[in-house]
Order: sequence, then structure tokens, then C-alpha cells
Amino acid sequence: MEQGARKALVIVAHPDDAEFLCAGTIGRWCAEGWEVAYVLVTDGDKGSNEPGMTADKLAAIRREEQRGAAAVLGVKECVFLGYPDGFVEDTVELREKLVREIRRFRPDLVVTWDGFRRGFNHRDHRLTGQVAMDAVYPLSRSHMYFEEHMRDGLSPHEVNEVLLAGTDQPDYYVDIKDFFAIKLKAVLCHQSQVGKRPVEEMEKRMRERAQEIGKEAGYELAESFRRISWAR
Repeated sequence: MEQGARKALVIVAHPDDAEFLCAGTIGRWCAEGWEVAYVLVTDGDKGSNEPGMTADKLAAIRREEQRGAAAVLGVKECVFLGYPDGFVEDTVELREKLVREIRRFRPDLVVTWDGFRRGFNHRDHRLTGQVAMDAVYPLSRSHMYFEEHMRDGLSPHEVNEVLLAGTDQPDYYVDIKDFFAIKLKAVLCHQSQVGKRPVEEMEKRMRERAQEIGKEAGYELAESFRRISWAR
């Protein structure tokens, strides 16, 4: 990571996406003094087969679980855009909302889903990643896009680095050996999603995956990304 980069904005589709994808990296950044914020495009309000559960009730549960996981990692804030789970679309409205958050938070770096990966990818993940990339470049950079932001005191902002998570073409790795435990703790905050899974089995699978990724970069445990940079 470039010297001096100290703010990261994580843009994902659902509560728990960030924890499963890159909570070790986020925990590391926060421990190193980074200011990290989340933008959640949906509330994950369809992610349950529990009889009697409603979308409104589940959305409230998942928001609270996400706030708890963020607190474990040291994340500054969670912004929930409230789109329905499973129905993310590439719209002007969503692009505007993401540009607004980029201009408000002014990150050095954005983490989002790799919306361009080959093979299967959840529709919400794919579209969130694609719209986030459009918001980063070129939309957030020019005052000619969403000029109403200027009236709200939000000036254009250049993000010079993006890490695409969930990629099948990784070229950037983060050592999470000292942050695996906090990653697991953050994941376990999402009890509506993982509560029925044996903790030992889940920890084993997560560790094995981190070990597999780590081998590619010479680390014991790691998370991986595809890096895009516009740094001059």
C-alpha cells in the first residue's frame, strides 16, 4: 500500500460480505491507524429460511449484526443504502449514492467486489462491484457529474487505488496471520447467517482458505485482491 494512504471505504452488497472477504485486512488497517468505513448497498433482507421471518425484521437484525462486526474490527461507520437483497441494479440513483459517499468520506482506497470475474458470481456482488468502479472512475472525480453535490458542500474526489475482493485474478495479498482471530470474531457477529454452523468447523474452513491464499504469496495466512491503481 502506498505510503500515507490512511482512509479506506469498503463498498459491498450485503451485511457479512466484508467480514468473509477481508476482515483480516480491515482489522489490520484499523490496528495500524487507518480510518475505515462501510457502505452496504442492501440490508440482506432475504437471507433467511426461518419460518415467520419477515424482510423488515431480518433487515433490522442484519444491520445490528453488521454494526457489531464493524465495532469488533474498529470500523468508523456503516452506511446502509437500503436496496432490497437480490435486486441491485445499475442505475443512476445507485451511482449517485455511491459517488456521494466517496465524496463525503474522501478515501485514499476503495475495496469492493470484483464485478468482472469469470464464472459464477452473485448478481448483487457483480453489480455492486461494477457500479462502485463507475463511481470511483470517472464519476466522483469531476464536478460535472452530480453537480448538486457541490451545493451540498461535497467537492470532487480522486480515489487512486481500488482493491477488488472475491476475485479470480488476485495480484495483491495481505498478511493476516495476526488478525485471523479478529476476523473470526467479526464473522461470528453475523449470527443470523452463521449461527447454525459449528464454530470449530467454520474456523477450520476459514483457516484452510487463508492458508491456501497465503501459499501464493509466502504468508502463513492471507487475503487476496486484484489491485487497480491510478496513482501518478
